[in-house]
Amino acid sequence: MNAPVPTPYRDGLPPKPPGPPEGEQHFTASDAVRDLVIGTADGLTVPFALAAGLSGAVAANPLIVTAGLAEIAAGCVAMGLGGYLAARTDAQHYGAERAREEQESREWPEREKWEVSAILHRYGLRGETLTRATEAIAADRKRWVDFMMRFELDLKEPAPGRAAQSALTIGGAYVVGGMIPLTPYMLYAETRPALILSSVLTATALFGFGWLKAAVTGLPRLTGAAQTLAIGGVAAAVAYIVARAVGGG
Repeated sequence: MNAPVPTPYRDGLPPKPPGPPEGEQHFTASDAVRDLVIGTADGLTVPFALAAGLSGAVAANPLIVTAGLAEIAAGCVAMGLGGYLAARTDAQHYGAERAREEQESREWPEREKWEVSAILHRYGLRGETLTRATEAIAADRKRWVDFMMRFELDLKEPAPGRAAQSALTIGGAYVVGGMIPLTPYMLYAETRPALILSSVLTATALFGFGWLKAAVTGLPRLTGAAQTLAIGGVAAAVAYIVARAVGGG
């Protein structure tokens, strides 16, 4: 049976040719996934280092739990507000740059067209093809400004409500991550077994989230997992040694 012949796309764009059977395998993580990884990784590291440090100075799990919960609450607020302000700053920066591009396209259209041509020239367009492509882009002001934002300034428009979503995601992930190293101190009356279980759980979680974080950022996953685990381990070890030395344990 013959396969149906694909029809041309709109505006003369030809149909998509065949590609890999499994599709193109690109990891395109959303901003929410990045916030989740950042919040959880930090939530794992800081409370674990605090609990490990207190374990070296005191042998009272209720005190460790109280201090850990206080740190998680403070970290949740700080990280959430940090994510909110960062997202707000990105949105304000994008809005200001877009307004500037719109103004320049109205007041200096020939200069802006030249900048479009310069960008297309870097991609190999020449002669009449370059001229037609430039005029086609500049024929619609929104498309024109969109092109300049993307290819001249390398800016992507933030999603609506991004700031609030970022704050909630990072703050919530910090709480979830922080409870992983702290939970053993709630379950055990003795500090030593709680510290051992907390270390195992945190190391496993750090390795897993380091793997995911590497996937998000495009780094080698095993390397990213090992780096995240090493950072958390060093932070906890330093906190434990300092607390032991100051506490005289």
